[in-house]
Parts: sequence; C-alpha cells; structure tokens
Amino acid sequence: MSVRSGQSFSAGGHCSSDGSALALSALLTGAGVVHLVAPGVYEVVIPRALPGSRLGWTVLSGIAELGCATLVANRSTRRMGSTLTAILFVAVFPANVQMAVDWRHRSGLDPLIAYGRLPLQVPLVVWALHVRRTASMPHSRPARHHPA
Repeated sequence: MSVRSGQSFSAGGHCSSDGSALALSALLTGAGVVHLVAPGVYEVVIPRALPGSRLGWTVLSGIAELGCATLVANRSTRRMGSTLTAILFVAVFPANVQMAVDWRHRSGLDPLIAYGRLPLQVPLVVWALHVRRTASMPHSRPARHHPA
C-alpha cells in the first residue's frame, strides 16, 4: 500500500486525513449551530458597510458553515467542500476586522481577543486547503484479485 505525504492509514484501512476533515467538519458544525441558535453573538461583528440586516448575514453565514461541514464530512464532496470552506474563511475575515475595530477601546482582554482572532484565520484557511489537497489524493486500496 503506498502512502503519499500527508496521509497515513489506520489498521482499519481508513485514511487519517479523514480525521482532519471530520475535525474541520465538526468545527464548522459547531460554528454554524451557534450562528443560528445565538445570532446576537455574531450580529455585532457584521461590518456595517454590508447591505441588508446583520441578522440576515449571520443566518446566511451559519447556513454556509453547515453546508460546508456537510460537504467536508462526505468523502465524495470533500474536495469541493474544503475549497468552499477556505473561501468562506476568507469571506468572514472582514467580520473579524470589524470586531477588532469595535473592541479596540474596550477594557480587559477584549482588545487582545479581538486582535488575536485576526491571525487565527490564516491557519483555518491552511487547514481547509490541506483537507482539499488530501481529498484529491487517491486513497490506496488493496488490489483486487480476479480469477484467471
């Protein structure tokens, strides 16, 4: 069985890149659910320059996260899902910038948290692209023996 860089196989024959993809899917699911269940947490960071309601953007981003989570969790749609996830992580970056601007004069740890979130978007994009790359690699399977 050949293994390409970034992949290893468990005893059950499952590619460990599944674990990374499923962890990314879980993160997206959690974020998507919070967007829909407690939208006020996110509404305050929606950039004011965006047209429409902040609630609408919050719900839309939650639905997008849940959609990406579903696509990433499924091997047959993982490549497309992780590509869309990387795009989504870039698309929501302005909300993180808005949060940093709005929280810059707050007391306590709020400014540190707000500014600390900005560079965290980079590893999320890299993670999604890693899942995309490993999803595009063919998974080695034992050769089938056909009767002669």
